[in-house]
Amino acid sequence: MDYHFRYEVADGVAAITLDRPDVLNALTFEIYAELRDLFAGLAHDDLVKVVVITGEGRAFCSGGDVEEIIARLLERDARGHLEFTRMTGAVVRNMRQLDKPIIAAVNGMAAGAGSVIALAADLRILSDKARFAFLFTKVGLAGADMGAAWLLPRIVGLGRALELLYFGDTIDAATAERYGIANRVVPHDDLMNQARSWARRLADGPGMALSVTKQLVNNELTMDLASAIDNEANAQALLMRGDDFRIFYEAFKRREPPKFTGR
Repeated sequence: MDYHFRYEVADGVAAITLDRPDVLNALTFEIYAELRDLFAGLAHDDLVKVVVITGEGRAFCSGGDVEEIIARLLERDARGHLEFTRMTGAVVRNMRQLDKPIIAAVNGMAAGAGSVIALAADLRILSDKARFAFLFTKVGLAGADMGAAWLLPRIVGLGRALELLYFGDTIDAATAERYGIANRVVPHDDLMNQARSWARRLADGPGMALSVTKQLVNNELTMDLASAIDNEANAQALLMRGDDFRIFYEAFKRREPPKFTGR
């Protein structure tokens, strides 16, 4: 399928590269829809074990294109506005529901929708040139969009989240790391090597165990402790019957690294 971004799969790793560098990889209606459908479809693609998303040029993603989206939204009625906001939210929902690890390699500015897409990834590796701006209030809209009010407090805490969402100020990579948004900040030229290294480790790992880990973390965000412990006990008991648990034990006895099958 042809996309309005680059999409490649190699050795179990899917690479999504937003590719409109002349407009800082701003999103269009078509790109939103394609990302929504791609992340939904990846749940059924056995060739993909890990996803890496990044941007071409000096930005990760600057959010919605002013002319392609904002200007056209002003011509829509209330139903058209809701169709759009539900579509954009579905991108994040499908990312969080995808039972495979997603790494955001943030190479530059991540603003508006771009910042939320980065938040929706499981891991965020930032170039030292990366910046974040949750700038929805700066265009006259609520500071929370596409799940930002759900995601951001869980990553940085309530006070920091409200500061970022109220003011829409830009923060640099070092501040993003201090706030907890970044898992790692690396020199700009090392960004994709680090992202590929983590993707390789995950792709070679126990796929079913990683999938269940993401599901458990998502589900337990709204559970009490007793329910979470019971949830994890059931999941572990099932995984103990899988191939990878036995593969680890047999490799351990041979003093060799395990070669997991993801089953």
